[in-house]
Amino acid sequence: MKYLLPLLVLITSFLVNPPAEASMPICRNYNKHKICILSIKRSAKNYWEYRATVSVDGVTQPLKVYNCRNRTKIEDDGKILQFQPNDPGLFICRFFPNSG
Repeated sequence: MKYLLPLLVLITSFLVNPPAEASMPICRNYNKHKICILSIKRSAKNYWEYRATVSVDGVTQPLKVYNCRNRTKIEDDGKILQFQPNDPGLFICRFFPNSG
C-alpha cells in the first residue's frame, strides 16, 4: 500500500505529453550544409506549421513560420516565400514527417 502512491505518480507522469519543442539544438548535415534547429514550436491550431529559429552553417536565421503543407515560409516582416532548394524548411518538414 505504501508503494501505491509513488507508483501512480510515476505512471501518470508518462501520460502527460510535453510541448512540441526541441530542448537542445538538433543539428544535421543536409545537402552539404550544417543545419541546426535552435528552437521550434508546432502550431496548436495548424499542426503543419512550425515557428522555428535555425542556423545554417553557423549563421543564425531570424524566427520564421514554416508551413509544411504549402511549402512556404513567413518571414518576420510578413513576406511569404516558397521553399527554395536546400531551404531549412525542407529539412524541418522532413525531420517532422507528420506535419503536412
